[in-house]
Amino acid sequence: MRIRVKDVLDMLAEGASPQEILGDFPDLEPEDIRACIAYAARYMDHPVLV
Repeated sequence: MRIRVKDVLDMLAEGASPQEILGDFPDLEPEDIRACIAYAARYMDHPVLV
């Protein structure tokens, strides 16, 4: 089963706890949720041109 990073981030943004997400998607591991957050942080870390 594939779960998109966006879906995990959306659930976190809506207030779902990691435990709730893991309960909804038993194939996920806690490390997967941390990896989603790390991916988003790296994606948003880009130079800003002024």
